[in-house]
Amino acid sequence: MGWLTDKLRKNKEIKSMFDLDLFQEPTHRAYLKKMALETCINFIGRAISQSDFRFMKDGKRQINDWDYLLNIRPNTDQSAAEFWQDFVFKLIHENEVLAILTDSNDLLIADSFDREEYAVFPDVFSNVTVKDYTFNRTFKMDEVIFIPYNNEKLTTFMQGMFDDYGDLFGRMIEINMRNNQIRGTVDIESTQSLDKENQGKLQNFIDRLFKSFKNNTVAIVPQLKGFKYTEVAKGDNNGKSVEELSKLKRDLVNEVAIILGIPVSLIHGDMTEYETAIKAYIKFCIGPLNKKISDELNAKLIEKENYLKGENIKVQGISELNALEVADAVDKLRASGVYNGNQIRVKLGDEPVDNPLLEEYVMTKNYESTKGGENKNERN
Repeated sequence: MGWLTDKLRKNKEIKSMFDLDLFQEPTHRAYLKKMALETCINFIGRAISQSDFRFMKDGKRQINDWDYLLNIRPNTDQSAAEFWQDFVFKLIHENEVLAILTDSNDLLIADSFDREEYAVFPDVFSNVTVKDYTFNRTFKMDEVIFIPYNNEKLTTFMQGMFDDYGDLFGRMIEINMRNNQIRGTVDIESTQSLDKENQGKLQNFIDRLFKSFKNNTVAIVPQLKGFKYTEVAKGDNNGKSVEELSKLKRDLVNEVAIILGIPVSLIHGDMTEYETAIKAYIKFCIGPLNKKISDELNAKLIEKENYLKGENIKVQGISELNALEVADAVDKLRASGVYNGNQIRVKLGDEPVDNPLLEEYVMTKNYESTKGGENKNERN
């Protein structure tokens, strides 16, 4: 930097111009991270919020207070759909989620808490805060609904890659704005260097001049003697920078979606190979989350003795089959005698009914005749 200092010392006019506000510090695009995370997490949350939580005993649904809390109104401020969407968001975004039951029978999701872990005793949660209220009491592990997500890949990605993507995105915006900015030069007839006061006046006049060009379809400015403004033609990038920005945002969403197990075609609304994508989404993303939730609910809300007697909580969601879409397969399963009617109802997500006919295993004549033909060929 020594040569630059010497130049500035020799030429005071150049030195004074370096004091003008021409440079900007790069900014971190935090909203890019929020956009990618919320797009993917809310996509999962909306799917889980459609689940139906059923208390089952001997294959039949039982209606109780917990059924109302989990499916209708968990607390005074949230519907069940809102509760489960918030539940899934905190689970994935913060890598864990804690829900507590208050003395007024409100099921609440904690915004923050402290966890004290023990080896052979239940962990203890303290300083549990919901909105602006902090509970004075502590909660043991067997008194709460607590699920860790344990996705280190997403955590690492959030801590490192988002910074890189944010810097790259910010740089691309700067380049795009520079390529499309209005550029101009100002010639001033002066043999003396500008002091700070005159620099400020000049900069203020130029700013007002640019503002009039920017905000008005027709801009008229006075022509001053010794002051000449010349606009430099800007280059045409044919919209390539805008396309690159869109592609970068899409790529970032894709990276998060892949980590969470969401097919990228679904997250962008692409209907090509929809059936394959939705099956993969249910199997590798929604299914494991439903299993985590049902395991925790069964462990905390159902006593071991009752569970062994057939009581359990079943999460019925979008992972279940649509009866109309698989009608042909259902007909073949029933007609071949492999399943009875009530077994098929359970597989479709419905409850068994008290109908003796549905408890029977039947085989239609076409399957019987096929079997008879095979036996006849064997005798021959």
